[in-house]
Amino acid sequence: MFEVNHRSTINHQPSTTRGFTLLELLVVISIISLLLALLGPSLTRARSLARRVACSHNLKQVALAMSLYTHDHDGKYPCAQDPVSTQPPYWLWMGRGWRRWVQPYLSTTVDVNNPSVLLCPADRTDPAKYESTSYSYSMAFYHSPEQIDAMSTPADTYTNPQPSIAQRVGDVATPSGKILIGEWLSNHAPIENDKGWWDWRGSRGFLLADGQTGYFEAEKIRPARDEFPDANLTVHGVKGRDLAP
Repeated sequence: MFEVNHRSTINHQPSTTRGFTLLELLVVISIISLLLALLGPSLTRARSLARRVACSHNLKQVALAMSLYTHDHDGKYPCAQDPVSTQPPYWLWMGRGWRRWVQPYLSTTVDVNNPSVLLCPADRTDPAKYESTSYSYSMAFYHSPEQIDAMSTPADTYTNPQPSIAQRVGDVATPSGKILIGEWLSNHAPIENDKGWWDWRGSRGFLLADGQTGYFEAEKIRPARDEFPDANLTVHGVKGRDLAP
């Protein structure tokens, strides 16, 4: 009888286990919030860097395609009489224009539904506005230096077309200083009302004529014939340079 009562007393001892107090929960939540606040900017920077790396990879693939193109065309860069399309109207230097010339040298069909390497992963404008083409091609590579030096406004690049004259790889005086292709918009450092190559703000990724890629602030690019950092109207065309030595 005694043993039964003893066991019963032991089995009914009150539990000493307790949950978190409200104060402890608030402390834990505060710590988690602080860690998220500290990690947030780092994660954002990491995503931004990853997009820039992917964009640079795109331009490297375009550089290879351009190299193959010039090899197959007697050293000449893509050339056609502007405008290359009238419905809708656009010119060869625009991403929608020159993509058809490099498409055979890429691993897939390139069009608005499959932009492949012609769309920067950070570009939020071109998918709807420019048929998913983020990169422009300098018209200095299909006009003579004399023609380029006769142009002086942005409108000269999309009105009153001049006869196209294909430039050769050997015509480029400073391949490491002349922009061949580049982002039209400042996708990785967005700016309000971005005017592309006609804007002294922002930064853009570029492919140079020597095959190297780089990310440059607009203000680091030499003024072109239209007084903008405009690789289309580089002073002296392919005989000139967009980047300072």
